[in-house]
Amino acid sequence: MKQQTLVVMLKEPRPGRVKTRLGRGIGMVCAAWWFRHQVARLLRRVEDPRWHLILAVSPDSEGLTSRVWPAHLPRVPQGRGDLGDRMARLFRSLPPGPACIIGADIPGIEAPHIARAFAALGHHDAVIGPAPDGGYWLIGLRRTGAVPARLFHNVRWSTDHARADTIASLKGHRIALIDRLHDVDEARDLNRPTARTQA
Repeated sequence: MKQQTLVVMLKEPRPGRVKTRLGRGIGMVCAAWWFRHQVARLLRRVEDPRWHLILAVSPDSEGLTSRVWPAHLPRVPQGRGDLGDRMARLFRSLPPGPACIIGADIPGIEAPHIARAFAALGHHDAVIGPAPDGGYWLIGLRRTGAVPARLFHNVRWSTDHARADTIASLKGHRIALIDRLHDVDEARDLNRPTARTQA
């Protein structure tokens, strides 16, 4: 059985550079603090011997040398381009085997969610964890062959079309949908029970 890889995409928690939409509601310093502690909690939840955990960091040089994130977890740079460019590059550069990519701002993610995603890849080419806003919190590929050439082409990121556009870019592939989870984009999203981050 090939190794399963989970990638967490994250940014350095600098005020004004991370979670800026949230920062407009609660202040940029508070938003950066929330993100830093949210990521720490998330990593504790999803680190699991069933898969290899990798951090995809941004900005590249700062993220690779950052002392904020756990030193024992391997890191790779996200590189340039939009979200689709960066995720497609990750899928093409990871070690062989099933791979899933998640964002770091989804408080509800637990290890069983990740396990269900990898289980779905046993019978599907791709898996998506939908979010209520039309986006998604997880995307995974079985990767038994080449990564689809048109993956993420023409995806309208940060809109309610992102998930549908991504599915369209995987035309002809078997896609599984798993748990629906909320992300945190704005201050009102913090009112959901799963959005409360403990230090």
